[in-house]
Amino acid sequence: MAAVLDPLVGLCITKLQEIIADKAVLILGVKDELRKLQGTMKQIRCFLDDAEQRRIKESAVNNWLSDLRDAMYDADDIVDSARFEGSKLLKDHPSSPARNSTACCGISFLSCFPVIQKRHEIAVKIRDLNDRVEKLSKHGNSFLHLGAGPTGQGSTSKVRETSKLVQPNLVGKEIMHSSKKLVDLILAGKERKDYKLAIVGTGGVGKTTLAQKIYNDKKIKPNFQKKAWVCVSQECNEVNLLKEILRNIGVYQDQGETIPELQNRIAETIEGKSFFLVLDDVWESSVIDLLEATIDFAASSIILVTTRDDRIAMDIHAAHTHRVNLMSEEVGWELFWKSMSINEEKEVQHLRNTGIEIIKKCGYLPLAIKVIARVLTSKDQTENEWKKILSKISAWSESKLHDDIGGALYLSYNELPHHLKQCFLYCALYPEDSTIERDDLVRLWVAEGFIVEQQGQLLEETGEEYYYELIHRNLLQPDGSTFDHTSCKMHDLLRQLACYLSRDECFIGDPESLEGQSMTKLRRISAVTKKDMLVFPTMEKEHLKVRTLLRKFYGVSQGVDHSLFKKLLRLRVLDLTGSSIQTIPVCIANLIHLRLLDLDGTEISCLPEVIGSLINLQILNLQRCDALHSLPSTVTQLCNLRRLGLGDTPINQVPEGIGRLKFLNDLEGFPIGGGTDCGKAQDGWKLEELGHLLQLRRLDMIKLERATTCRTEPLLTDKKYLKLLRLYCTKHRVESYSEDDVGNIEKIFEQLIPPHSLEELVIANFFGRRFPTWFGTTHLVSIKYMILADCNSCVHLPPLWQLTNLKYLKIHGAGAVTKIGPEFVGCREGNPRSTVAVAFPKLEMLVIWDMPNWEEWSFVEEGDAAAASMEGEEDGCAEIRKGEAPSPRLQVLPRLKRLELAGCPKLRALPRQLGQEATCLEGLILRGASSLKVVEDLPFLSESLTICGCDGLERVSNLPVLRELYAQDCPHLRCVEGLGSLQQLWLDDGMQDISSKWVPGLQEQHLKLHGDDLDIYTWPRV
Repeated sequence: MAAVLDPLVGLCITKLQEIIADKAVLILGVKDELRKLQGTMKQIRCFLDDAEQRRIKESAVNNWLSDLRDAMYDADDIVDSARFEGSKLLKDHPSSPARNSTACCGISFLSCFPVIQKRHEIAVKIRDLNDRVEKLSKHGNSFLHLGAGPTGQGSTSKVRETSKLVQPNLVGKEIMHSSKKLVDLILAGKERKDYKLAIVGTGGVGKTTLAQKIYNDKKIKPNFQKKAWVCVSQECNEVNLLKEILRNIGVYQDQGETIPELQNRIAETIEGKSFFLVLDDVWESSVIDLLEATIDFAASSIILVTTRDDRIAMDIHAAHTHRVNLMSEEVGWELFWKSMSINEEKEVQHLRNTGIEIIKKCGYLPLAIKVIARVLTSKDQTENEWKKILSKISAWSESKLHDDIGGALYLSYNELPHHLKQCFLYCALYPEDSTIERDDLVRLWVAEGFIVEQQGQLLEETGEEYYYELIHRNLLQPDGSTFDHTSCKMHDLLRQLACYLSRDECFIGDPESLEGQSMTKLRRISAVTKKDMLVFPTMEKEHLKVRTLLRKFYGVSQGVDHSLFKKLLRLRVLDLTGSSIQTIPVCIANLIHLRLLDLDGTEISCLPEVIGSLINLQILNLQRCDALHSLPSTVTQLCNLRRLGLGDTPINQVPEGIGRLKFLNDLEGFPIGGGTDCGKAQDGWKLEELGHLLQLRRLDMIKLERATTCRTEPLLTDKKYLKLLRLYCTKHRVESYSEDDVGNIEKIFEQLIPPHSLEELVIANFFGRRFPTWFGTTHLVSIKYMILADCNSCVHLPPLWQLTNLKYLKIHGAGAVTKIGPEFVGCREGNPRSTVAVAFPKLEMLVIWDMPNWEEWSFVEEGDAAAASMEGEEDGCAEIRKGEAPSPRLQVLPRLKRLELAGCPKLRALPRQLGQEATCLEGLILRGASSLKVVEDLPFLSESLTICGCDGLERVSNLPVLRELYAQDCPHLRCVEGLGSLQQLWLDDGMQDISSKWVPGLQEQHLKLHGDDLDIYTWPRV
């Protein structure tokens, strides 16, 4: 609890410092009281470390922390109230001197009374809080140690005792498969001088088990002359680490040897030999730095690292990173009963269903499963005993949390810095197994005040750093299907931990069920109910101190009782996503603390004008509100607004003056106006109104065809924070565009030159005939992610080869493109020699969809290629590949991992150079490529090839390292050969006849090369 209190106390101290000199607060005459409160808080903050160490065992300390937490929340509320009321008084009486704290100078006699009354009310609240906090400080001072740090920890920690070896019969099939894959990589990497691999995963997931399986593999021992296994502690002791390595390689060192002496002894021992080193549970990459020079003496060295932190793998430049996934149900069950020292499954077969439930509650984590299995070993093997254990796991409480399980989870949690702890605990509000969107989560953190402001950086940028830090530490599990891990999930066991630690503050369930219970300490509610109406229990509003109310996670649309706007007056976050609320009552003006209002997907048709009085509002989400067509004129009075979300909402009337919102950094669904004004309202905003929004970080503009050329320069280049830009035109369904329309849209896009900071660009429904010229400049130097969708009038693609940081490219619906030629990779016309060394140097994923007229894809001109040597063409396919000789100076797509082509029925061939240069290619997907005849000579394609609906495809050959082949609806595929590493073949049942021509050959080859049968799977054609 103290760990969460520290940032809260710090936030209050910072806020007090800010408002002490604020004119809006000085008018209240409470400066001295605020200074006194700030000083007391600073003193209290010094007690928190000692309180954290003692709170679990001492209930008095725990109670003191609980009271302090309530006081800090109340202080945060009072600071808001003081600023709000002061701002109102200052607005009503701008001529009154803020420094005069004793009289109503310059104010009329009658109007002086409410000023005095408000000043008195605020002053009384602050004075009462001061007394309360001072008492807490004195009480804490009586039994807590001032400035005490964590106890029981030295400056360094010992190297953790080497783990005992795992018995082979406890290792599941997933680990066997992963072990085999990694052993093969290790043996292949032995040919290099220095090769590093990393196994990454959260605590207790089985990283050590996998590493030990590899370390003891029968192929490893004869291939390495020296090998060592060392477990590394969180704070590594360098001397002990080096000594442990020496002990592993059979060298006994003298006492008192220095680090250089130990390094020299290791170097002498492994010099000229092959060396395999496992470093288990690495927390800092500096461990590798300690060994770098030493292992250079080995003829070849392989280092395998296990770690919770993805960044360790990156920092050590691991050639391969393997993420350990959670166990399957079957493997978990096998580990469970074998960990109970049971010889045969049949002994506990009758308990399987309950056992499976226990494994689920353990989160499929090997460590948790083994610990619970050992608990059950001492129990009778009966249904009742097992269900008792299941019940206890389900209802973990403060006193019943098992030390071993707690340790595995707490270890990752406790080493978090204070600001990350509260961000982690906030994730407990997300229901089990729900997807957490990065942007949504960061906005919640911002609204709650969890983000520590960093100089020169927006709060949202810092919040994203927090998000990725939690992913790096494996406390959040990224969704691998999203670019840049923009969504994630929280492991059940970790969520249970977060719920347990935040149980006094957070509630997940039906709020109405809290009837009759004390809610005075409850601060956050995630409403989950199947009822038609979201209702709060009857209670005095003074007793309701809820700061966050979320209901976005339940799929059923519900009504919202308007009384909550009157009851929950301390709300910072109000998320009513997907509810059936149709109107927002005017009493929302009383929610003066509100930072985030989310009405995404609701049935509202208007917003009240009083919304402009919510001066603390930072985030207003109005996406997918189908009945909402206008914004209130007062929306431009939301002086602290940071985000306005209007995506997929048919807004056609907006107030002028959005440029006054100087903190606005996220504009989604910004409608461009056509010039029709109605008083102060207009049908959309003009491009010029973006000029004053210098903090824009994300900009999503729609209806760009209505824009007029802008005289203001620059439009976007001065937006130094801008990272995401989406530009949408409206899609015409029937009529074609006039020449004037085409010329105008090309001029508009030419003016939208982005700043160098831009990382993500989406252009959709652009109907110009050429892309803007800034595509060929350095303005896109930072671009990582790009989508060009339905730009059907452009005959040529822009020169994207020079985007040195581009990782993801999707081209969808370029209907006018018939050829992608040398310009795509930077070869100038008439000169096959590239002017650049690398084309698309960092591109990892290339997706091309719906290109109905695309026929040719080449990297050099046909005439130049015809003169190239075609030696080695013996199989008759020279015609297809004619004109594909690569330039020796050009390197193309060196990091491409995945290529996907779909809906390209006229494409005749893949570029030959693709196979020669795409050395990292893992996956290739071809769907609806009807004219493609062959897929061959892709020597680096390593993981999977999917071919679907390729009617003309006749041959797949020379894919020597491919592991998986998926073939569907390819009726003329008569030849598949040269797939020596194939492990799995998937065929739809419509291909049984044609595949009979080549499946026997694959089976024979696999048996000859690998000594076992090829895995062949079929599935019915849909």
